[in-house]
Amino acid sequence: MSTLPPLRSLQVFEAVGHCGGVAQAAKRLGISAGAVSQQMKILEDALGLSLMYKEGQRLRMNASGRRFHSRCTSAFEELRLAAVEVERSKNPDHLYVSALPSVLSKWLAPLTYEWEKQWPTLTLHFDSTLTETLDEDGVDFRIGYGESTETSAHTLELFRDCVVPACSPTLIAPNVTLYKAIQLLRLPLISIDSRPKFDSPPSWQEWFESAGGQTDQPIAALRSFSSSSMAIQAAIDEQGVVLAQYSMIEKDVAAGRLIIPYAYAIQLSSPYQLSWNPNSLHKPQCRDFHRWLVACGKAQQQRTDELLALSAQH
Repeated sequence: MSTLPPLRSLQVFEAVGHCGGVAQAAKRLGISAGAVSQQMKILEDALGLSLMYKEGQRLRMNASGRRFHSRCTSAFEELRLAAVEVERSKNPDHLYVSALPSVLSKWLAPLTYEWEKQWPTLTLHFDSTLTETLDEDGVDFRIGYGESTETSAHTLELFRDCVVPACSPTLIAPNVTLYKAIQLLRLPLISIDSRPKFDSPPSWQEWFESAGGQTDQPIAALRSFSSSSMAIQAAIDEQGVVLAQYSMIEKDVAAGRLIIPYAYAIQLSSPYQLSWNPNSLHKPQCRDFHRWLVACGKAQQQRTDELLALSAQH
């Protein structure tokens, strides 16, 4: 087929697939059921094959229809995102930040609340994604993880985190102090495994070996999460002890939702990196955000270094 089917018929087909019927799609699109059926016929005639079949009063997709609908959905989602980007670009008072999901939810987003007060008309958009690229046309800033693969004037090391045990205060009896790392084995352990997308944080095995808490028995975590934020929430929910990034638990510790039962930390193998679109720094809000975020990174590094220094005393 050298030409695309009519765009309107593709739009109707996508709606029918999501709604599961002609009447529901008609209601969603604000047209008559007859118009939906007509567009479906136009599409099937253009493609030269059937995409749907009737099962009682409902339309069902056949195998070809399901495959075609999946591609159509992806294409329309790209169009919707493009429209959002165009609309956003018309507003000069916006800032678009992309970051790893756990870094965004547990570190960056809570910090920005105070900063935003200085920009009452600013539209701040957070995009939590694992994609480690900076979209020159849309994203102003990106926080990723790992050593920079190339020297760039538009990338810097934000801070290098460390991991430390954390759990709900309800898991430790009042007035009980843990004097040895190995005492944590009395509690259920929660691990974070983000492979293969990223190197995982240090494991419990590595932590115990570093802390001098070697044991003859295998160290097994009862629960494992691919996301740091999910693992931290499990610890808050009294499910066990998590070996968590210090930057991500500071506010929970300060609020009493978590405690650090044994203050021994080990550093992550790589830093968090801040990258930015150089064109974005023409906007005053982006210049201010850049200065503020770099200062936040330095402050975070100082607190992390203090915890690591305390750990060296164990």
